[in-house]
Amino acid sequence: MRIILANKFNHLKGGADKYFLDLADILAGAGMEVAKFSMASPENLADRHERYFVSQVDFNKGNLFQKLKAAGRLLYSFEAARKFERLVADFKPDLVHIHNIYHQISPSILPVAKRHGLPVIMHLHDYKLLCPNYRMFNRQGICEKCKGGKFYHCALDRCLKDSFSKSLLGSLEMYLQHKILKIWDRNIDLYIAPSEFMRAKAIEWGVEPGKIAVLPYFIKTAEFRPGGHGDDYLLFFGRLSPEKGIDTLIEAVEKLPEVKLKIVGPGPEFQVLKERIGSSGLKDRVELLGPKYGEELKALVRNSLAVVVPSRWYEVSGIVNLEAAALGRPIIASDIGGIGEIVKDGINGLLFKPGDSEDLARKIRLLKTVDLPGLGDWAVSERFSPQIHLEKLRSIYERYVRKV
Repeated sequence: MRIILANKFNHLKGGADKYFLDLADILAGAGMEVAKFSMASPENLADRHERYFVSQVDFNKGNLFQKLKAAGRLLYSFEAARKFERLVADFKPDLVHIHNIYHQISPSILPVAKRHGLPVIMHLHDYKLLCPNYRMFNRQGICEKCKGGKFYHCALDRCLKDSFSKSLLGSLEMYLQHKILKIWDRNIDLYIAPSEFMRAKAIEWGVEPGKIAVLPYFIKTAEFRPGGHGDDYLLFFGRLSPEKGIDTLIEAVEKLPEVKLKIVGPGPEFQVLKERIGSSGLKDRVELLGPKYGEELKALVRNSLAVVVPSRWYEVSGIVNLEAAALGRPIIASDIGGIGEIVKDGINGLLFKPGDSEDLARKIRLLKTVDLPGLGDWAVSERFSPQIHLEKLRSIYERYVRKV
């Protein structure tokens, strides 16, 4: 089987990109032929199909003309459509599996695939299909005002980077693609959600129930072995941004003078957190370590007392939860979004009320006294292994390829 995988980044930038890269590996390892379609970037992994990649664009840089040109590409990219047409003609795929193609690639490639009679499957890694700012979360917290196609709320509430112009463009993008062109509905054969929560939310917002399936994420379980000595620190690792709830975690740590915390990751809140830690008397107990990867990160997880996932948005699923569980560490997490499908309260971790630092502090105290029976023998390898994932995805692929 020949598969085109499309994602705007061909390098590790976030959870969606990690899944995209890992998926390409396991598909190729199973004997499938894979062609990637992405945006050109000096950070990209080397790829034999990179000559087809769309040119790099930065929506935040350049003069007025360059920004207007970039904005047009956000809505519809003629370059992406043209280069994707060449890739399809040369590679002759059986199926197209798209991931995050918004903006840098745009849905302009979808009609190309359908003209060639190709089934198109779309993986939903966030809520961009439903919400202009991807997260259903803004300065006020969880937000569902755009439900029912009322995308103008994004502009009114400045949901994109607190900018009216960017938020207005986000609203216009949604109206053009969903109401006028209907480019997603007309060209996607199946959506894949990583959690039951996300599937339910998509159906609630108008996606046909028969058009969306659930396939949980996987991790390369052979690379994640329990161990370590359970040191005296809590660990947060992930993107440092408001919806991740790191402020709730710091408030909880402030209430617990005996607790230490290590924070790992990049993101827009890094400097804000650095200043807060420095001015709050926490600098002896809270370490801001920046991004860590590979074995260095795994060692930090293995040696932690617990991993904390204090999200305030509808977390899609959270590969962080899978990695922590596979490394044998308990998880203290917000009971929100798809988190509860991985973190089982009192079994392999503890759940707390989102945004409630008092409840989080209680769960941190409780951790040292509670027995978590599923911690050591929770079958991550059985439920979220590459083999199980590949078997289920292959079944989906074959079903749609046969329809053509």
